[in-house]
Amino acid sequence: MTTIPFFQVDAFAERPLTGNPAAVMPLDRWIDDALMQAIAAENNLSETAFTVPSERDDADFDLRWFTPVAEVELCGHATIASGHVLMTGGSVRFSTRAGILTVSRRDDLLELDLPAAPLTEVHEPELNRALGLPDLPAWLAEECNDAAIIEVADEQTVRDLEPDFIALRGIRRMAVVTARGTTEDIVDRVFVSYLGIDEDPVTGSAHAALTPYWAKRLGRNEFTALQASARTGLLNCRLQGNRAILGGKCHTVIEGQFQL
Repeated sequence: MTTIPFFQVDAFAERPLTGNPAAVMPLDRWIDDALMQAIAAENNLSETAFTVPSERDDADFDLRWFTPVAEVELCGHATIASGHVLMTGGSVRFSTRAGILTVSRRDDLLELDLPAAPLTEVHEPELNRALGLPDLPAWLAEECNDAAIIEVADEQTVRDLEPDFIALRGIRRMAVVTARGTTEDIVDRVFVSYLGIDEDPVTGSAHAALTPYWAKRLGRNEFTALQASARTGLLNCRLQGNRAILGGKCHTVIEGQFQL
């Protein structure tokens, strides 16, 4: 029997049972891709993160992310969760498809350093229809799982959304609907149906695009974000040059062994 360490971590969570749960599974060496995909399907969380010790000089671990149906190019909440599990000092560096990503401690928060996504204004009428919105402008961040930011009038509009998930599954977009917030600076919800996740509880990669988007509109480089999913998540967002620094808290809720 093969056993793999297993940690389930609530990321960007003010307390356990909020935020976004991610599985973190440290490996000694890579296992077969199909097996990692099957394990991610078994876990049935929005992301399962697998790590191995890195042979690179500029990284401590190599990191890959799987949804229940596919490997993805970038995942923020499973990266900060991996840092929570694996960090032994002040920071830990991960080699990923998105480059070197670092998780560091800052006071009582963990901070995830991601590339700030370049944004291009696009016309997405099909996406707006699937979200139940009028034909609004969208801002596309191709490097963040094809995130498309759509700004609406107010927080209540964000909270009241009832998307057509069947339609969204046929659209290769991470739909990010956002507005200025009431208790926090901004509010958002994120839908990734094309990757098997109808609504993501908290999405780090989306905030790598929301950080430059809202920094420009708010006129300041640091602000708070509430992802208004059923579980809710709170992020501190900071634009630092061409990087998006996302701060939050993590809580380990399950620790054990995955047996094969």
